[in-house]
Amino acid sequence: MKRFIQNIQNIWKVEELRKRIILTLGLILVYRIGSFVIIPGVNYEALTTKSSDQNLLETLLSVFSGGGFTHASIMALGIMPYISASIIMQLLGMAVPAVQKMQNEGESGRKQINNYTRILTIIICALQAPSYLSLYVDQKQAMPADASTFWWTQTILILIAGSMFAVWLGERITEKGIGNGVSLLITVGILSRLPGAFFAEFGKSVEAGNLIRLVLEVVFFMLIILVTILIVQGVRRIPLNTAKRIAGARAAEDINGARNYLPIKVNASGVMPIIFAQAIMTIPMMVYSSATGGKGEGGFLQQTLGDPYGFSYNLLLCTLIIVFTYFYTAIMINPSKIADDLKKSGGFVPGVRPGEETAEHIDSVVSRITFPGSLFLALIAVLPAVAKLAGVNDGFAMFFGGTSILIMVGVVLDTLQQIETYQLNRNMDSLMDGTRVRGRRGANEFSGM
Repeated sequence: MKRFIQNIQNIWKVEELRKRIILTLGLILVYRIGSFVIIPGVNYEALTTKSSDQNLLETLLSVFSGGGFTHASIMALGIMPYISASIIMQLLGMAVPAVQKMQNEGESGRKQINNYTRILTIIICALQAPSYLSLYVDQKQAMPADASTFWWTQTILILIAGSMFAVWLGERITEKGIGNGVSLLITVGILSRLPGAFFAEFGKSVEAGNLIRLVLEVVFFMLIILVTILIVQGVRRIPLNTAKRIAGARAAEDINGARNYLPIKVNASGVMPIIFAQAIMTIPMMVYSSATGGKGEGGFLQQTLGDPYGFSYNLLLCTLIIVFTYFYTAIMINPSKIADDLKKSGGFVPGVRPGEETAEHIDSVVSRITFPGSLFLALIAVLPAVAKLAGVNDGFAMFFGGTSILIMVGVVLDTLQQIETYQLNRNMDSLMDGTRVRGRRGANEFSGM
């Protein structure tokens, strides 16, 4: 505890870091306040009385918007349209030569891609806003009785502006604050639901007179976080030989080069396969619900996709996650480009010829470690269903796996690493000394990827 307090004091001593943390907290507070500002004209009481029975899609969107989706707030669309636009731009980078060219133009190309991403975000918001009002707010009977064309127009513009304001807050946090702004806003939205879910589970345990069960649930939850950290931080290091710089009298000493490593993450795809898979799983039920007005059983479709805790649903979800893990890893890691970068820098894998053979070797390593990574993501995705079957309430079970746990762990680790970097730059003790968390890239790791 003493060491923890000392680390906090060290953080506060760094003026620039202190200002960045205060700014970040202030912008997050603005975002949280905005998620509770209700759209003008919406009947909030009708919305809350009919929001207890949420489907999986509503729950997922509510998590990513920090509750703004179910509150019908001005930030109901949240940051998800921007994430969708970013994913689309990444996919276009694989197929469209013009986008590939921008990706290779450095800082100027990145600015162009960001501008196109923002434009695409506005288009997505303009498409999602009317659907949100008609498929969610109207079904909850929370629409104003005299909803005119002017009300629809102004409300759609408000939802677009709210989403873009959230994007602006995220970009300001990334630029002038600490951590990745967009990811932090999503994480805060997720964490905002944790206290309420925990106290609901606590009340349930008190009523049942079984606090031991609650303690076991908390211990199990902490073990899941521990394993998730180990997997997220896990890398497969491919040994490399790279030529050292030759400087004067040390030429003979440096001629043999240095031993470096190429780190390949076990979970290179991150949380994206789960998001993709869950989005696809919810589309058929969303279309069916829209077509039937939320009525009807749906037969096979209802039995297969209607129960997020059922065996059929989770089996199909796991299959999609494994497929998307390989797909997204192929997007994130390009063995041919890595091999070319190594060849240009004078590096090579011992025992493997530079060029095509190196690309094949890297590809084989990536393929081997992607499989256990995909199994881990599939296991994480179904853990909420396992917790639900064990008697945990829906709200608390959500934190036992899925996108929630991966996003929280990944963003917290990334933020801690940035804080550690500021401390190390000022010759302070690392925030994570004595831990196994990789706070900074080792001096012997190749950064060509």
